[in-house]
Amino acid sequence: MTSARGRVVLVGAGPGAADLLTVRGQNELAQADVVVHDALVSEEVLALAPAHAERIDVGRRGHLARARTQEDIDALLVERARQGKRVVRLKGGDPFVFGRGGEEMTACRDAGVPVEVVPGISSALAGPAAAGVPVTDRRFATSFAVVTGHMDPTRTRAETDWAALGRSVDTLVVLMGMRNLGAIAERLIEAGLAAERPALVAMNATRSDERVVQAPLGAIADEAARAGLGSPAVLVVGDVVALRDDAWRDALPLLGLRVLVTREPRGAEDWCRALRSAGAEPHAVAMIEIEPLPAAPGLGAAVYGLDRYDGLLFTSANGVRAWASLVAEAGIDMAMAPDAACVGPATARAAREAGLRVRTQARRTDAGGLLEAILAQGPVADRRYLLAGAERMRGELARGLREAGAAVDVQPVYRTRAASFDAEALRDALVQGAFDALTFASPSAVRSFVAALDPEARAACTKMRVVAIGPITAEALVEAGLQVDDELAAAGTGELVAALARGRPAEKTGGEEKR
Repeated sequence: MTSARGRVVLVGAGPGAADLLTVRGQNELAQADVVVHDALVSEEVLALAPAHAERIDVGRRGHLARARTQEDIDALLVERARQGKRVVRLKGGDPFVFGRGGEEMTACRDAGVPVEVVPGISSALAGPAAAGVPVTDRRFATSFAVVTGHMDPTRTRAETDWAALGRSVDTLVVLMGMRNLGAIAERLIEAGLAAERPALVAMNATRSDERVVQAPLGAIADEAARAGLGSPAVLVVGDVVALRDDAWRDALPLLGLRVLVTREPRGAEDWCRALRSAGAEPHAVAMIEIEPLPAAPGLGAAVYGLDRYDGLLFTSANGVRAWASLVAEAGIDMAMAPDAACVGPATARAAREAGLRVRTQARRTDAGGLLEAILAQGPVADRRYLLAGAERMRGELARGLREAGAAVDVQPVYRTRAASFDAEALRDALVQGAFDALTFASPSAVRSFVAALDPEARAACTKMRVVAIGPITAEALVEAGLQVDDELAAAGTGELVAALARGRPAEKTGGEEKR
């Protein structure tokens, strides 16, 4: 018998881009005990599952390389669900479009395991759309068909009637057809389609490294091979291909740029979202973790004695969130808190989200910048401040205010520690040139990153652009022997995108072959 909790949820991961996963799919992942996923599901999507969730790769490419049989996968889903686990079967695209989702649903139901389906965006539609091609258009096409091309079309007459497809629909979309692209084109031409019929191949559709080749049907296989296109890709054949318009991609300032983001997960979210919107391919590998300090000495006065202070001081968004969480747990009305002074826009935004009034926002993201901003507003003599932040805060801000006559209570509310990550995989990625740029927002992230390097990986970093937020982070990079190409005053997403765009080589701004 299956426990009340045990169930399987078939979730479509979408066509490739992490932000094309549905909201419901993301919610299901957040509750997963087990994630059984395909090879094409990105690490960014997998990271949405809880850290404790078991991740099982059952990846398979077509029918020629099987990590597990379908029967093995079915049995695995049933077994984990019967253990009382909430199992997310994460499949590229939509589970019911050449994803064997129907077979897995039947296997679960036959075993008495509750099963749900969360549809995903299929690459059959998203691939052409991302390349600027509508599969239907009332001027050219009122019908379309989607077919799999993973087997040699000269040997699958019983499975796929290519001749009928060529005659009966206006637009033909072929998934998993790159291995047999030439044979598919030949069969369609034999079926009566003109060799001049517009055709297009989009590889890695919807992702920042998407590449597209457009050519007549008779030449599409040769052109795709010449451009080095491979799987995963989608083939589109039909007059609608002539409507292609994806000029918007050329306007993306970071199109195809691969960026390593080393911030903790909460801080990395905004950066990854902004980088993706600018056309980049962010890879988030958290170098540090944030740990609250609920039992820190003096914390009671910092939480319950807010009426003692004339102002709150925050030098990071993490400090705001950790302190605000303690206040909320104590049941104290945030409206009773004095005005806040914050470094940079990200910290100020976190303070406002917590319900605080932000009176002062420094332009620079370091303590010195906040000190200058506070002193510029007038005398601070006889004023009392609470500075809430990391366990090992630098003393510049408190010391400067005290020298100006203010009283400052320094209250640690969180600590940073090195995060657990796959150091070997990171080293391999660096050596293989998987990143064009490295980004760091704190000295602790720099130290954790450097500790994972070997000589070969360290040497590889010299070929990548390195961006540091604030002078302290830049100083840590220099001390570690790494170059700093950009030192940003603020951790804002706009500043980050602009810096990466300025430093980008001109030859890397394109990501497509156009014929």
